[in-house]
Amino acid sequence: MICAIAVLFIWSGFIVFSRAGVTTSLTAADMTGLRFLVAGCITLPFAFRWWPRQLPLKAVVTMSLCGPGILYSMLMYRGLSESSAAYAGVFANGALPVFTALLVALASGSLPGRSQVVGISVIVAGALLLGSAGFAAGGKNVAVGIGLFLGASAVLSIYIFGVRHWQVTPRQALALVNVPNALVFVPVWFLFLPSGLAEASWSTVLFQAAFQGLGPGFVAVILFALAATHLGPTPTAGFSAAVPASAALLAIPVLREVPSLQEWLGIGVVTIGLSLLVFRRT
Repeated sequence: MICAIAVLFIWSGFIVFSRAGVTTSLTAADMTGLRFLVAGCITLPFAFRWWPRQLPLKAVVTMSLCGPGILYSMLMYRGLSESSAAYAGVFANGALPVFTALLVALASGSLPGRSQVVGISVIVAGALLLGSAGFAAGGKNVAVGIGLFLGASAVLSIYIFGVRHWQVTPRQALALVNVPNALVFVPVWFLFLPSGLAEASWSTVLFQAAFQGLGPGFVAVILFALAATHLGPTPTAGFSAAVPASAALLAIPVLREVPSLQEWLGIGVVTIGLSLLVFRRT
C-alpha cells in the first residue's frame, strides 16, 4: 500500500513535469533519451547480478517492451505535447486498471466481478465526459493525445500483469526495463533523432534528466514491482485512482492549466470509478 501510494505521487509529478518539459524545445525523444541515459547508467553496474536468468525469452521481451520503457515513454511524452496534464491523468492512468482487469479476465478465463464492472462503467462515463469537453475545445490535437495516452496505458497494463505472473522482483524489473531500453534507445537518439537539446536551458535539461531518470525511471520501477507483487495487478493499477485529480491540481500552479467545469466533472467521475475498483474489488 505504501509503495502504491508513493508511485501515485511520482506519477502525478511525472505527468505535470513531463508536460512542462515537452512544451519547451525538448522533444519526446529528448525526454526519453534523458530518462534512460540516467536510469540506464544507474542500473547498468548491477545488471549482471540482477538479470532474471530464470525467465523465458518471451517474458524478457514482453517485460522489456511493455514496461515503462521506450514505447510507454514515447507515447506519454508525445501525448503530453498534444494535450494537457489533466487528460494524461484520466486517460493514461484512469484507463490502466480497466485494461489490467480485462487482461486478468482474459488470462484467467473468469469475468470481472460486479464491483469491477460498475467501476469500469463509471470510469468510461467520466472519460467520455472529459473527452467531449476536450474535443469541443482542442479538436484534433486532444484526440491524438487521448489516443496516445490510451496506447501507453494498454502497454503498461501488460507489464503490470507480467510482474505478478512471472514473479519479477523489483531488482529484476529495473534490469529488464532500464538496461535494454537504454542500450537500444540512447545511441539511436544521440546519433539519428532530431533534438531540441541545444536550444533548451541547462536548468531545464538537468532537472528533466534527474527527475525522469531517478523518479519514474528508477524509484517508481522498484515501488511499482513491489506493489504489483504484494497487492496484485488490478488493485495496483487501481491506485492510479488519485492521479487524475492530483495531476490536475498540480498542473494549476506549475503549468497554469485550469480545467473547465465539465473537465472537473469528468475528472471527479473517473476518480469515483477508480476508487470503486480499489476499495470495492471482488
